Amino acid sequence: MIADKNMISMDKKIALVHYWLTGMRGGEKVVQSICNIYPDIDIYTLVYDEKKIIDSIKRHKIHTSFIQRLPFSKKKYQFYLPFMPIAVEQFDLSEYDIVISSESGIAKGVLTKPEICHICYCHTPMRYIWSMYFDYLENEKLGLFKRNFIRMYFNYLRLWDVASSFRVDYFVCNSHNVRKRILKYYKRDSTVIYPPVDVNDFKFTTKKQDYYLIVSQLVSYKRVDLAIRAFNKIGRELIIIGEGPEFKRLKKIAGSNIKFIGWQSGNTLNEYYANARAFIFPGEEDFGITAVEAQASGTPVIGFGRGGLLETVVDKETGLFFHKQETENLIEAVESFESNSIKFDSYRIRENSLKFSRKNFEKALKEFVEEKYLQYSDTYLR
Repeated sequence: MIADKNMISMDKKIALVHYWLTGMRGGEKVVQSICNIYPDIDIYTLVYDEKKIIDSIKRHKIHTSFIQRLPFSKKKYQFYLPFMPIAVEQFDLSEYDIVISSESGIAKGVLTKPEICHICYCHTPMRYIWSMYFDYLENEKLGLFKRNFIRMYFNYLRLWDVASSFRVDYFVCNSHNVRKRILKYYKRDSTVIYPPVDVNDFKFTTKKQDYYLIVSQLVSYKRVDLAIRAFNKIGRELIIIGEGPEFKRLKKIAGSNIKFIGWQSGNTLNEYYANARAFIFPGEEDFGITAVEAQASGTPVIGFGRGGLLETVVDKETGLFFHKQETENLIEAVESFESNSIKFDSYRIRENSLKFSRKNFEKALKEFVEEKYLQYSDTYLR
């Protein structure tokens, strides 16, 4: 704990760099907390869609890149990936004392003067150029030209990504899972601070209904298709909340026992979380906020036992793991869950979620930023 006399004085100017602000997903929840910690922080982002961002973020001064002015940038920003390294390097941050980058791709590539302390909160090194590169090439519907372009461009992007990692003075990451990736790809150490989850906003109940639940963006690496094939065979009711490019394909292969209800929020989402018999988590995630949200509702998780889920779910206490991403393995896990051979306590499940609270995140990150700034000042600005 840092003593009050060592805290950063309020006259220090701080900038937050976030890859894009086009919705309120896990990365944007981190942005929200950083804004809570530093009410006067300025935000820099490649693309900004104000209609999809909450007021507590919108009230800050938000700077965008030239990509904002390109056609369809708010919806098709991914297509401008080749321009993103150039765009982020155009942000002039010379007037700031501290820069915090919120990173899962491009944000850490900003250019800063030597006297500026750059702290990066890394959600993950870019999945599609590193750990999931071959999955991306295999699962995405890519034509021959696009596939060959991606191979060549991603080679350059990997070089830029590693080079830009040395622009960061201190790394923070969202899980031990991601810490290993940062060490592998960037050869940099990092400090784990779990991301914020609004655990107190979720409805808690011990009385469960007879359906299973998925809450997910519908993209290939989330492996919702695996859950659909498993539930097609066992015939249990599965409710899928989410939207994305895989929606039509997934709905086409789903049986009548599987319901797609689009994206939900607020009380509606909370009701589904609270009343589900169990939450299905078939993909490998960096952290997995939805699994924590389910546990905050007292709902056990049946998930793929890799990645961040190993840090958020306690096997046979707050959920069950299956260890191969195959239909039969998920079916076996569901059948084991239904056999009642393991008794799940909704209160214990809820208790496990509390350590991932927004309050804990904001306290830990504030202390980290202030400690590292003072350390940086002592060594560089002495």
